[in-house]
Amino acid sequence: MSTSGSIPAPQAGWYADPAGTGRLRWWDGSIWTDQYSTPPPQGAYGGAYAPGPYGQSPYGQSPYGTSPYGGSPYGQAPYPAGQNGYVVPVFRRPFIARDAEVYNPLIWAITLLPLLPLVLLLFWNPELRYIYLGRQSTRTLDPWSLFTPSYFFLLLSGFVTYATAIVLAYFDSERLKRAGVVRPFHWAWAFLNSGVYVIGRSVIVSKVARGRGLVPIWVMIGVFILSIVVSNIKMAAMMSPVVGTIPA
Repeated sequence: MSTSGSIPAPQAGWYADPAGTGRLRWWDGSIWTDQYSTPPPQGAYGGAYAPGPYGQSPYGQSPYGTSPYGGSPYGQAPYPAGQNGYVVPVFRRPFIARDAEVYNPLIWAITLLPLLPLVLLLFWNPELRYIYLGRQSTRTLDPWSLFTPSYFFLLLSGFVTYATAIVLAYFDSERLKRAGVVRPFHWAWAFLNSGVYVIGRSVIVSKVARGRGLVPIWVMIGVFILSIVVSNIKMAAMMSPVVGTIPA
């Protein structure tokens, strides 16, 4: 991650991994690298904080050292010290660039996927049949008349929508990582429901994108309300002939 403004970039060195792994990570002066190291045990080099392979700590008690920003190259507060004197990593996601992409076709597809079963519902027009049961020949609806090809397409669309949302959530999560979001909302939450992923993703993105990223939640709410209204109207229209046959 690069820095901007008048504050100088922290010098290259080993710092506590901001991802909260408990290891040290190499900051090359502009971005985090993929080099990791395990902090030495207390006193391993001749004293509580004697010089080790990570260099002398010029900032006092922390064997990790600190940056000119007060504990993290991201400019956040110093990490609190644990009981053994070592720094306890406190994970905070850094802000992403103001022009970083937080909305992409993947999240819109996840949000709008529930409209697919809704559209198929409109084409489900079963021809209701009646059967007569019992000695009194009671007239009742034949349940098998509901099972039309459109009905099975409607069921299949639910499974397709579910699986597609999971796949899209994975690629959306990877895309957020490339945009600079550290540890985005995990895509596997989509196994519960695509709405869970949309909400979690939007909350985390809004924190690192300075308020941007909440629009998918509002779109999802609109889709949900539309689905309820259309479904109720469709079911009312389909069942009205049945209700009319019920004897008073």
